[in-house]
Amino acid sequence: MTQITLINGDGIGPEISQAVVKIIDAAGLKIDWDIQSAGADVIEKEGTPLPERVLDSVRNNKVALKAPVTTPIGKGFRSVNVQLRKALNLYANIRPCKNIPNVKTKFDNVDIIVVRENTEDLYAGIEKQIDSDTAESIKLITRNASERICRFAFEYALKNNRKEVCVVTKANIMKLSDGLFLESFRNVSKEYPNIIKREILVDNLCMQLVQNPSQFDVLVLPNLYGDIVSDLCAGLIGGLGVAQGANIGDEYAVFEPVHGSAPDIKGLNKANPTALLLSAIEMLKYIGEDDFAYKIEKALYKTFASGLYTCDLGGNLSTTEFTNAIINNI
Repeated sequence: MTQITLINGDGIGPEISQAVVKIIDAAGLKIDWDIQSAGADVIEKEGTPLPERVLDSVRNNKVALKAPVTTPIGKGFRSVNVQLRKALNLYANIRPCKNIPNVKTKFDNVDIIVVRENTEDLYAGIEKQIDSDTAESIKLITRNASERICRFAFEYALKNNRKEVCVVTKANIMKLSDGLFLESFRNVSKEYPNIIKREILVDNLCMQLVQNPSQFDVLVLPNLYGDIVSDLCAGLIGGLGVAQGANIGDEYAVFEPVHGSAPDIKGLNKANPTALLLSAIEMLKYIGEDDFAYKIEKALYKTFASGLYTCDLGGNLSTTEFTNAIINNI
C-alpha cells in the first residue's frame, strides 16, 4: 500500500482534505495516509507552524498532498508554504490553468501551464527593518535557480507536447535581477531548438491574458510574478476553487490547491474541494496511478455536467453534498 503524507492544513483545510480522501477511497485506491497537522493550530502546542515531524514525513514518503495553511498578513509567523518549499528544495511550482467542462467562464480554450520559480526572488521574504520608518526587501535572483526553472519549463513542454515556452520578466526596469533571469532563459532555450521561445514583460502579459488568454502555452516566471499571474490565470478558468498546483523538486513533490485557508467559512460546510481534488488527481498521475486519476476526474466532470456545484461556482451544494455527488458518479 502506498504511503503518502497528508498535511491537512487549517481553516477549511481539514474539511476539504477529508472530502478528497473519501473520494479517492471510493475510487478503490488504498492509500496509507500519514496525516500531519501544520499552521496556526499547532503553534501553541509545538512552538512552530511547521514542526520538523512534517518535513520528516515528506522526506520519508517522498510525496505529499497539502491542504491550505493560513499565512498571517503583515505580522505573525512566516509562511509555511515558503518554509516547506525551501526546506525540501521544491524549486518548481506548477499551476495548470485549463478550462473545466461545464464550469462557466468568460473565455474558452484556456490551457496555460504556469511554471514558477519557487525558492528565491522577493517572495522568499528576505526582509529587514532599516529603521522605524523604513523596511527593505531583497530581490535575490541567481543564475543557478533561474537556469534550473527554465530548463524544467522546457522539459515539461517537451514531455507534454507543448509548442511554446514564454519567459515573463520586468527586465526593462530591473535590468540586473530580471535581466539575469531573462539571460538564463535565453541560454537554456538554445538546448531546445524545436520549441518556440517567446519573451514578454509581466505588465503586458497581464493585459494580454485578460484579452486573449488562449495565445499562451507554457509561462516561466520568477517567484513573485508567478504567484500573482497564476491567480490571474485561475480567474480565467472559474476562480481559485478550481485551481490546482504542485511543488516539485528533484527528490520530493507536494501537491496543493492555489487557494488559501478561507477561515471565514471554516466549519460551515461550504468549501469547494475541487482544487485540492484536482491537485490529488495530478499527484496520482505523478505516482503512476493514472487509471484511478482518470476515473476520479471523469466523475468530477460528470458532476459538473449534471449541474451540481458548490456556492462559489453558482450552485448551492455543501461540501458534503458535492463530495457525495462525485462519489455517486464514481
